Amino acid sequence: MRLSVIIPTYQEAGTIARLVRELRLYAAHHPVEILVVDAHSPDNTAAVAREAGATVLLAPKPGRAAQMNYGAEHATGDVLYFVHADVSIHPNFFQNIQQAIAEGHEAGCYRFRFDSAHPLLRINSFGTRFKGLMSRGGDQTLFITRSLFRRLGGFDEHFVIMEDFDIIVRIRKVASFKIIPEDVLVSARKYAANSWLRVQIANLTAFSLFFLKVSPVRIARTYKAMLN
Repeated sequence: MRLSVIIPTYQEAGTIARLVRELRLYAAHHPVEILVVDAHSPDNTAAVAREAGATVLLAPKPGRAAQMNYGAEHATGDVLYFVHADVSIHPNFFQNIQQAIAEGHEAGCYRFRFDSAHPLLRINSFGTRFKGLMSRGGDQTLFITRSLFRRLGGFDEHFVIMEDFDIIVRIRKVASFKIIPEDVLVSARKYAANSWLRVQIANLTAFSLFFLKVSPVRIARTYKAMLN
């Protein structure tokens, strides 16, 4: 198995070097490439990522779905692994994904826990043990075979938000989806800038609009207006 790690970024100069270093450390002796797909960040994200050892691509079109699709076009791995810049990766990510693929799962994700001791965030983390769509999210990282990704047509770039939920819905219709029973560490910075309740209400609103098939542009506008 050759694994391509694809990281979409915009203004992540403060986080990307740590992630790239983690990936290089944990991927030692394994066939892994690290692709950072940057949306022309003004904060030097691309240079920082390149200095840390990643291959940097400058996306011709902004938006996380478009950036991840662009990374997939340039990836050489037979398995794609999509990771957000503020996630701390699991040390055994290559072995875990390799085992899931060997078991017949064409796609999957990790559970997560937050880098915060806030007691209410433990509720969110616990929920990621379950299979429901509302327990999923891009922060949990997503692995998918290249062949399945191509069959699905990649991420739907119509989704300027909720693109991760959309592709998981489509994956589950045609393939086995594995929740790896280990945790990645997720940044709680959104909760620090707002409150737990405020973020929960914003998330629930976005989910409700998604299930009602409201325009992703409207979902994004509503979601951003609800948070700092």
